[in-house]
Order: sequence, then structure tokens, then C-alpha cells
Amino acid sequence: MKEEEENLFEEPVKVPIEPRIDLHTFAPRDIPDLLESYLSECHKAGLREVRIIHGKGIGVQRKIVQAFLQKNPLIETFFQAPPEAGGWGATVAVLRKRTP
Repeated sequence: MKEEEENLFEEPVKVPIEPRIDLHTFAPRDIPDLLESYLSECHKAGLREVRIIHGKGIGVQRKIVQAFLQKNPLIETFFQAPPEAGGWGATVAVLRKRTP
């Protein structure tokens, strides 16, 4: 059984790229690396706008997300999601256009 479990995790799992990601299940320390990969794949896929759901809580994840977005060269701008899309519990990021 142990060998089967080890083999299960040898190959990375391909997750479809969607215009939103929910960070509730991730530890704050994992968010920068996760966002780096996610935004890179979104950019490659030609997405221009993504919603990053970080939750309301006390704002730890929101601060991490927004600090990361501020420094990321793929990001054109970002803003708080409208109320119907999560309000201050989510951030909308606009990615730069891909250059051919």
C-alpha cells in the first residue's frame, strides 16, 4: 500500500486554468509561489482578468496577495472585487496583454 501511495504523488496533477482561484485551503506561506505559477499559466492561456479569493478574515491573505500583485510584472492593475464577486474577500487582477 505504501508504494501505491508514493506512486500516486510522483506525477504533478494538471489542474485546468480558470479565471478564479480560491486560497482558503492554502497556508499563507504558500501563497506567493502558488500565485506565481497560477498567474504565469493564466497569462500563457491568454486570460486578462482573474479573481483571487482570499477571504475576509483579519486580512492576512489579502495583504500577502496584494503585496505580491504589486510587484508582479504580469499584472497591469488590481482592485477589490465588486460585492457580487466577493467584495473585500477577493481581489481582481488584470493581467498585461501577451506579446507575440
